[in-house]
Amino acid sequence: MKFFHQPLFFCTTLLVLAACNNNSGSTLQKNDTTMNTALPQAKDFEETVQGKPTRLFVLKNASGAQAAFTNYGARWVSMLVPDKTGKLTDVVVGFDRVEDFVASSEPFFGATIGRYGNRIKGGRFTLNGKTYQLDVNNGPNTLHGGKGGFHNVVWTGQQLGDSAVQFSYTSPDGEMGFPGTLQVTVTYTLTADNSMKVQYHATTDKPTVCHLTNHAFFNLNGNGSGTINNHLLQILADEYTPVDSTLIPLGKHQSVKSTPFDFTQPTAIGARVNDSSNQQLKYGKGYDHNFVLRQGVNNGTTPVATVTGDASGIVMEVFTVEPGLQFYGGNFMQSKNKLKGGVKDDFRTAFCLETQHFPDSPNQPTFPSTLLQPGQTYQTVSAYRFTVK
Repeated sequence: MKFFHQPLFFCTTLLVLAACNNNSGSTLQKNDTTMNTALPQAKDFEETVQGKPTRLFVLKNASGAQAAFTNYGARWVSMLVPDKTGKLTDVVVGFDRVEDFVASSEPFFGATIGRYGNRIKGGRFTLNGKTYQLDVNNGPNTLHGGKGGFHNVVWTGQQLGDSAVQFSYTSPDGEMGFPGTLQVTVTYTLTADNSMKVQYHATTDKPTVCHLTNHAFFNLNGNGSGTINNHLLQILADEYTPVDSTLIPLGKHQSVKSTPFDFTQPTAIGARVNDSSNQQLKYGKGYDHNFVLRQGVNNGTTPVATVTGDASGIVMEVFTVEPGLQFYGGNFMQSKNKLKGGVKDDFRTAFCLETQHFPDSPNQPTFPSTLLQPGQTYQTVSAYRFTVK
């Protein structure tokens, strides 16, 4: 599978979907209020947000894995997979109720991100001679589409079977400052091998920039289990894109060799995160950087990153056709939100691996393009596979 760094993104064939089943609740009962061995309750997602109904969608496969999503933000809520003892463990960090997602001081838990994932410098870019001013929501910059980005809207959800759900949204011309009416769908499919496949599709009626991703927070020892610093992480990237003090890329690649950014071999996340001599770590208060994936590994079949939970033995492999991967180590988690089971979102108790084009690409001519033209189709696919070690 080859991925082209061109305005028309590569597409893979959709999986054949199972027969329709509109079950929106979990068959498991909660028996652990901290580690979450059951999905949230469907009734806690049946609310009205922005005048639109929200609900919970549940996916399951024959091996017993289960996942939950909500149409508020086309959001990944939970993922139940077995640990090394066979105990079902929720590895997606988030909330038990839709109202908590709405009220959270961290708005991105599990959400589909758009129109533009990651940061755009100064909240503006120039396209065909016209400068567009976007919503600025992260210091001087735009982050993840602005405060009214895709994470903060109610999508239309459709259960496609026991194992798949599709969300759709029409972003009107000018929303958060972006040009063109953008028609977007994202499809989540839980496969037989305990992979969560995420497929994105978008079209526009005007030239625009488009870059979609998912912002799931993970803890492979389970939601509420404590630090992720002892998880082992490997990323197939020999370079990363260094940033300025506002986390905007400087426009160049830098080798990870002999730096805290070298995860070419499995390494504990926290082994070097507090290296006070590294200015890049100071800027991100830890890891919050884009890794440049090795040429050819972004083929959809090679794991570009592998993480192992030190206590659970759960292994997560990440697959993508995107050229980059944002690794975020939970550095801005401040114990301000009450998560599933009543635990707090404490410092570095979750991590993110966001498959992506590079931050600020609309202003960086040497980076892979995120331009989308009328008549073209944006299509990209990533997957997260869970096994045990």
